[in-house]
Amino acid sequence: MNRVDFLRRAIDQGQGRTGADLVLKGGRFLDLVTGDLVASDIAICGDRIVGTFGSYRGRREVDVSGKVVVPGFIDTHFHVESSLMPPQEFERCVLPHGVTTGLCDPHEMANVLGTDAFRWFLASSETLAMDLRVQLSSCVPATDHLETSGARIGAADLLPFADHPKVIGLAEFMNFPGVLAGNPGALEKLAAFQGRLIDGHAPLLRGTALNGYIAAGIRTEHEATTPEEAMEKLSKGMTVLIREGSVSKDLHALAPILTERTAPFLAFCTDDRNPLDIAEEGHLDYVIRTAIALGAPPLAAYRAASWSAARAIGLHDRGLVAPGQRADLVVLDDLLECRVAQVFSAGRLVEDALFANRPAIQPIGRGSLRARRVTAADFSAPGSGPSTPVIGVMPGKIITLRHDLSLPYANGERRIDLDQDVIKVAVVERHGKTPPGEHGIGVAFVKGFGLKRGAIASSVGHDSHNVTVVGADDADMAVAVNRLGEIEGGFVVVEGGRVLAEIALPVAGLMSLLPFDSIRAALVTLRAAARGLGVVLPEPFLQVAFLPLPVIPHLKITDKGLVDVDRFALIDP
Repeated sequence: MNRVDFLRRAIDQGQGRTGADLVLKGGRFLDLVTGDLVASDIAICGDRIVGTFGSYRGRREVDVSGKVVVPGFIDTHFHVESSLMPPQEFERCVLPHGVTTGLCDPHEMANVLGTDAFRWFLASSETLAMDLRVQLSSCVPATDHLETSGARIGAADLLPFADHPKVIGLAEFMNFPGVLAGNPGALEKLAAFQGRLIDGHAPLLRGTALNGYIAAGIRTEHEATTPEEAMEKLSKGMTVLIREGSVSKDLHALAPILTERTAPFLAFCTDDRNPLDIAEEGHLDYVIRTAIALGAPPLAAYRAASWSAARAIGLHDRGLVAPGQRADLVVLDDLLECRVAQVFSAGRLVEDALFANRPAIQPIGRGSLRARRVTAADFSAPGSGPSTPVIGVMPGKIITLRHDLSLPYANGERRIDLDQDVIKVAVVERHGKTPPGEHGIGVAFVKGFGLKRGAIASSVGHDSHNVTVVGADDADMAVAVNRLGEIEGGFVVVEGGRVLAEIALPVAGLMSLLPFDSIRAALVTLRAAARGLGVVLPEPFLQVAFLPLPVIPHLKITDKGLVDVDRFALIDP
């Protein structure tokens, strides 16, 4: 059917001249303009809502009596790779939770495979029932000198993808120091995407520096962690994306600013959420119910989850239960608890049949983990004395602390100190780009895991995804890293030279080939194995993955408060 004929059908069905393709009958819908719960049928023609505020006939009718219908939820920033699933399995996992539109940044895979990641994600998006949009990764690598990545992407590499119908602008611009310093490469990318959506990433950036960053055309930002920071960014014209992921949990801090007045300038995102948390808690449905439980007005929460999100990312055909809007609808048993009963994506009921018979997308990035085999000796920590900086993990945050501690010291080497909860952390270059004769391994110390024995290793290591390992025993660290090489990447827990638990992530060392349920079961086993070694963090594997991230502030506790040792600014007096 051509578009003219479709529009004629939609107009006739909306006026009730002919029966609609689908009608949701007997329920109420949440009017995001007035906040009213409106008793009305909802008529749908193809992928479009055509009638509300009335009674309609339909070729197919679905009884939603006693239920409330809201617009489909929109996740405004996330990395599919962090779910450990390829896009098709990710969709099967989150669409039943009401996430009908998502804006993904394939930054993780792009750091391993370059622009092949864009091609793969765009091809995958064409097979999905949910509307998966792609933002082009802006910072590959995230920094020029602090890490070794598998690829480099410049402005000329981005432009061939810019006009793809599934592409929405430029993803999180993490190199905010480069923006503020007028780095030519950063400015070239920003100039190429002026007038399109450019997403930000500027944790703790305030004052005139924030002015300069926004002046570069950056419009959204998901790194605000305090109400004060978020409100300054809102007041300066940014849309703040309230993030609630598996590690970065900002909703509790930012819920007080989510009001009916501010909701048009706020949206939700998950950024990094693993399948275990999705299964146990939910996805954006969990974020909505939690926001309401924390005191946010329901109208504000549902606006942020749909209408405000759609406007922020430039999709004006969705976000309301209204004629002319895309028929992305979530049927709820309970509005306040956001209990999802049914989901319709572009007018199609989300059920197992919706995911059947779609074309397969072959995985890429097999064999991309090229880390050399290591020994216990590779994790020695030479030093000129016992005093050394130690990374401090903050549960629920990717921001880290800097502790200056004295550690056990002998024969020119610093050792771990379990009494201070200090163990080793190391990053092993995995892209095969270490020059001959160089070590390719960085060793440091970390505090806050609670680990007493063994080691945990991960090939997920933001942003360049080198292998990261933490451990209380050098030999176990070596066993864990070498095992990752054997299984093409993943997560591994080792004690006494024996692998206690693992999951293989052979797709670029980032994603599994297993179905969602199997991934979930493996993560349950991995978490239990980590707890058995003394780990106290609720999500240790993503916490390991974020340790090498160079674009997140590293804070030092002083008598004046927290000072960002990267920019030497007072953060929170």
